[in-house]
Amino acid sequence: MEDFNRNLIADLRAHEGKATSGPFVGRDVVIVTNRGAKSGEPRETPLAYTRDGEAFVIIASKGGAPTHPGWYHNLKAHPRVTLEVGVEKFKAEAREEEGAERNRLFDAMSTRLPGFKDYQANTDRVIPVFTLRRVS
Repeated sequence: MEDFNRNLIADLRAHEGKATSGPFVGRDVVIVTNRGAKSGEPRETPLAYTRDGEAFVIIASKGGAPTHPGWYHNLKAHPRVTLEVGVEKFKAEAREEEGAERNRLFDAMSTRLPGFKDYQANTDRVIPVFTLRRVS
């Protein structure tokens, strides 16, 4: 998975934020750079996203696995991140959404990207949803 992510990030950076091969072609992908929850080391993760007004919305699905992805723990520990969207790079604050707001955002994103509905159906955990908002 690390090689896949590294190659996708290189592809996105080389093509103004657009994937040119693989499963992310034609999808909106953001590169989230944050710090590791335990290590504090920088981590880069490419993630599909949608927008809700000014916020970027990402889902911690891990393909419907029974546990959260590593980046979930990183965001919880260190919510200040750097986002790369297209050719733009900026600071943002991550917030895990809960309850009705989480459900609204999950439903909106899974309508555009139906695979997320399958992921939720395949796990007993409630898949977390984050909003990422630009900060100065």
